[in-house]
Amino acid sequence: MSTTKKVVAAALGLGLATLSACGSSDSGSGGSDSGSRTVTLVSHNSFAASKDVLKAFEKETGYKLRVLKDGDAGQAVNKAILTKDNPQGDVFFGVDNTLLSRALDNGLFQSYEAKGSELIRPQYRVDQGKHRVTPVDSGDICVNYDKAYFSERKLSPPTSFDDLVKPEYKNLLVTENASTSSPGLGFLLGTAARYGDDRWQDYWKKLKANGVKVVDGWEQAYNEEFSGSAGGRKAKADRPLVVSYASSPPAEVVFADPRPETAPTGVSYGTCFRQTEYAGLLSNARNSEGGKAFLDFLVSKEFQEDMPLNMFVHPVIEGASVPKEFTEYGPAAKDPETMAPSKIAANRDQWVRSWTSLVLK
Repeated sequence: MSTTKKVVAAALGLGLATLSACGSSDSGSGGSDSGSRTVTLVSHNSFAASKDVLKAFEKETGYKLRVLKDGDAGQAVNKAILTKDNPQGDVFFGVDNTLLSRALDNGLFQSYEAKGSELIRPQYRVDQGKHRVTPVDSGDICVNYDKAYFSERKLSPPTSFDDLVKPEYKNLLVTENASTSSPGLGFLLGTAARYGDDRWQDYWKKLKANGVKVVDGWEQAYNEEFSGSAGGRKAKADRPLVVSYASSPPAEVVFADPRPETAPTGVSYGTCFRQTEYAGLLSNARNSEGGKAFLDFLVSKEFQEDMPLNMFVHPVIEGASVPKEFTEYGPAAKDPETMAPSKIAANRDQWVRSWTSLVLK
């Protein structure tokens, strides 16, 4: 995440954008050449790190980092799969637990166990037999609310999935398309985890009848439709509820000028779904050694402690500290909805098709 408000807002979630390049490269091709001292990272729009931290990687390893950002997580993963035989880069960051099986089943990654991965907390480890992906961060997809809206109307904000279908919250919620957006898919999976295989569709029928609005991606939902965000206030947005992250309120504080004493937005913790993001060495990577060095770096304490105030996510290794802004304004959910990767893999595509037919048609 960069230090500008505009880019930071985009980095709070996974919005849609065209392919862009950050950093510099000694190669004009999509990936780095064999033996090149450039390592190319392919990611969604949310990847960001402090300049000093990235410079430290380059100094320690001798590699120059090139970053290609390719839109929303779902969009970026799909494009990476389509180009896997001639990949754009060496490492992919940003595939999460909602999309992981799609990447693994399509042979997107090759095996590599990152140095330092023994410090990764056990609950985040997957694919231990093959080590095709490395856990990098975690976060909670949750409904955020505009504190001023509810205070002015003396209305309590929703605290659970059940609340969202009540009449007092009609036409207040905006969410992302589950077929194109990672937080949108995470919210769908959260409802499936909460209500079960047989009841989540009935829940969404009620949510649709209660006026939920669906947009393509997080950036549009949060920065254009949500009245509680800095971007939303500027755009005169009229939806005081949005599917975002538990870490969004700290960002609203950190990047406000002047900085407020309290966050202008809150989190409905009874609506959260735990998301974990992974990185992997791309199959057919041209600079596999450089890619391995960067994967090692992603689980280093230096990078893990840099993430919270750049990408607004939580570290996954033991011993990494979290800034006070997180504990004060947006702590992780204590009891988020979760779902086994195997169940996501078995049901995701069918659920998305059903959701699309039910909600968008």
